[in-house]
Amino acid sequence: MKKHSARVAPLSSYSTQVLTCPNSEGEEGSESHAETPCSEASGESRFNQTCANTALKVLGGLLMVLCVSSSWVGTTQVVKLTFQSFSCPFFISWFSSNWNILIFPIYYSGHVVTTGDKQTPRQKFRECSRLFGEDGMTLKLFVKRTAPFSILWTLTNYLYLLALKKLTATDVSALYCCHKAFVFLLSWIVLKDRFMGVRIVAAIMAITGIVMMAYADGFHGDSFVGVALAVGSASTSALYKVLFKMFIGSANLGEVAHFLSTMGFFNLIFISCVPLILYFTRVEHIGSLSSLPWGYLCGLAGLWLVFNILVHVGVVLTYPILISIGTLLSVPGNAAVDVLKHEVIFSVVRLTATCIICLGFLLLLLPEEWDAVTLRFLATIADKKTEEHGEELTESSIQTRSRSRANGTVSVPLA
Repeated sequence: MKKHSARVAPLSSYSTQVLTCPNSEGEEGSESHAETPCSEASGESRFNQTCANTALKVLGGLLMVLCVSSSWVGTTQVVKLTFQSFSCPFFISWFSSNWNILIFPIYYSGHVVTTGDKQTPRQKFRECSRLFGEDGMTLKLFVKRTAPFSILWTLTNYLYLLALKKLTATDVSALYCCHKAFVFLLSWIVLKDRFMGVRIVAAIMAITGIVMMAYADGFHGDSFVGVALAVGSASTSALYKVLFKMFIGSANLGEVAHFLSTMGFFNLIFISCVPLILYFTRVEHIGSLSSLPWGYLCGLAGLWLVFNILVHVGVVLTYPILISIGTLLSVPGNAAVDVLKHEVIFSVVRLTATCIICLGFLLLLLPEEWDAVTLRFLATIADKKTEEHGEELTESSIQTRSRSRANGTVSVPLA
């Protein structure tokens, strides 16, 4: 009896749980059924909000593409107009680089308006100066970190302006797009980035376009010198970006604005001696201050400033690939202006070289996992086709069976 009672006791306790559980489950089930419409509504609202945010980001990116391309086209064309009355490329580069000082004040104003932050400009400047280290910016760090980047920045702009004196705006903007290939090669060699065959092909295409551009008018004269200057500008720009990634790494928008303004101060303090040397050695004849084309100079510096702000802000607010596409679209934009306004006639060799460089630039925009994504996409399409083919076979077999039954025929399966 003790054994039986020991066996029965758990059963009785289990039976009470069984009897009570359905009621509680029913209540919970009713509550879950009552909460289902609310959860579905919240899920739909989240989905709609996500779609709206993505759509706004894409539309903002497209607008950013147009602004980047138009500002870069405007900068290049204003440079060509400025050279008609004032041919001092280093002074133009120095004057435009000084305007980078305004980037941090513009960033701080936008930050205060959008976030309502009550930090003073001095506090925000100190917070962003952590880019130079935990102790902030000192004079030694100011010179050590800013000097190489400022020199590369000045060389990039100066060589670009010199190339515009020798070549058309379309050729120079197309050759400058080769900096993307140089960035990949330097990152692969110096930073040990992942090797990608498609990017090697893109780099080879860029080099092929450069050679064809130099061969267009023969390997002599202003054309060859202009191509060399444009390639030099693209090379220094690539070196600047690789060194920035190596020594500074990932930085937020405030730190980037702080760094660019710091380079503007360095340019104003330390590089101001170079235009004076060029003036006294009569390499660049500046003339009196009243004779300078201040309208062109200020317009050029303003457009260059807008381009730099859009490039660095667009990377944070939208997709970085859209900013690269905006830079690429400056090539057809400059070509349209050259053909319609300056009546430039492009040779077949130059057009072919430009198309090859642009195609290589587009190949460099492919993500690192593009091959896996492509294979996955093709496998998905193949699975869908097999499923559709299987459904068609089942439907055809059902139709043949129904027809055979209507005709009174019976198919006997073979053993």
